[in-house]
Amino acid sequence: MRRYLVGGAVRDRLLGRPIVDHDHVVVGATPDDMLAQGFKPVGKDFPVFLHPDTGEEYALARTERKTGHGYHGFAFHADPGVTLEEDLARRDLTINAIAQGEDGTLVDPFHGQRDIGQRVLRHVSPAFVEDPVRLLRVARFAARFAPLGFHVAEETMALMRAMVADGEVDHLVPERVWAETRRALAEAQPSAFVRVLREAGALAVLFPEVDALYGVPQRAEYHPEIDTGVHLELVLDMAARLAPGDDLVGFCALCHDLGKACTPADVLPSHIGHEHSGVAPLRALAARLKVPTEHAALAELACREHLNAHRALELKPATVLRLLTKLDALRRPQRLEAFLTVCEADKRGRLGRAEAAYPQAEFLRAAREAAGAVGSSEFVERGLTGPAIGEAMERARVGAIATIPKPAAG
Repeated sequence: MRRYLVGGAVRDRLLGRPIVDHDHVVVGATPDDMLAQGFKPVGKDFPVFLHPDTGEEYALARTERKTGHGYHGFAFHADPGVTLEEDLARRDLTINAIAQGEDGTLVDPFHGQRDIGQRVLRHVSPAFVEDPVRLLRVARFAARFAPLGFHVAEETMALMRAMVADGEVDHLVPERVWAETRRALAEAQPSAFVRVLREAGALAVLFPEVDALYGVPQRAEYHPEIDTGVHLELVLDMAARLAPGDDLVGFCALCHDLGKACTPADVLPSHIGHEHSGVAPLRALAARLKVPTEHAALAELACREHLNAHRALELKPATVLRLLTKLDALRRPQRLEAFLTVCEADKRGRLGRAEAAYPQAEFLRAAREAAGAVGSSEFVERGLTGPAIGEAMERARVGAIATIPKPAAG
C-alpha cells in the first residue's frame, strides 16, 4: 500500500498558495485493507475513505470509462492493480495531476510542474472531452489563477469548443453549472470565468442572457469602455475586489445589467428602463440554474434599484426611505451592505474609474441608521394606535433622513 498527496494540495504548495484541502490517493490497496486500518468509508460511486485521525480523504486509485452523457455517465474501476499514473491520467488539468509521495518525491507524468512554471491550464488527455463539467472547471480555475498570469492552452480551448459543438455541454445539470459558477464568482478574477466560457462558445449555451451583453454599446460619457460585456467583466472583478469570496455579491454583479441586451437597436447607446427590462432575463437565468432564493431576490433588487442608489444624493427623503424599505434594510442591514457593494462595483467597474469615490453608499448607510433609530414606543406613549403608529413612524423616518448632510457627489 502506497499513499500519495494529490491534486490541489500539491499544486498550491508548488504555487506558494495556502493549502485548504489535503486529498490522497492510495495505490495497491483494497477496501478491506482500508477498513482494517481504521479508515471510514464515505464514497458512494467509488471507494473513498476518511482517515481515522485527520479526517482527510483517501481514495483508492481508480480508472474511469465513459458510458453515457454528462457528469454521471462514467463507470469507475478500482483495484490494487491500478497504478498511480493511471489514476492521475483521469484528472482534468496537468497542474492537478501531480502526486507527492510520503517521502516528498513528486510524481508528475503529465508535466504539471512545467505548466505551472509556464502558467498554462492544459488538459491531461483527450479523455478531457468526456466530462462537460471539466469545461466549467477550467473556466473556474482561470478565474482563480488569472491574477497569477495563467491562461488556457490553445489545444485545450480547441477541445472545449469541440465539446460545445458536439452538444456535450447540453447535458450539464443545473446544479453542477450553478455549483461551479458560484465558486467562480467567489474567485479573485471572475471575469476570466466569463471570458473563457465565451471563447469556448459555452457562454451562449449556458448563460445566453450574459452572452447577449457583448457588443451592445453604452454612452461613452458614462461608460468609456463602451461595450456592455466589457463593463460586466470590470464590474465582476471590482465586486471581487470589494467583497472577496462573496458569491452573493458576485451573482448580483453578474446580473445587474442584463436588461441592456433587451434595449431596442434604434435607441442605442441609451438604455432607458434597462433596470426594469432586466428582470425577466434574470428570473429566467435564476430559475434555469436553480439559484438560491436569496441570490435571486437580491440580484433582482440590484437590477431594479441600482440606478436609484447611484442617484441617492438627488432623491427626496421619502424616496430614500422607500428604497431602504424595498431592500428590507432596517431589519437586515447586511442585505443593504451587499446591495451597496454591488452598486459601488457597478460605478467603479468602468474604464478609468476604478478608484472613483462612491459617497452614495455612505449616505445610504447614514439614512438607514437615522430611519432605524425611529421606534414605535414614543408614538404609543402619545396614544396613537393601529395604522396611525405606522404612519407617524414613516413621517418621522422621512424627517430623520432629511436631516442627514449629503456628501459631495463622486
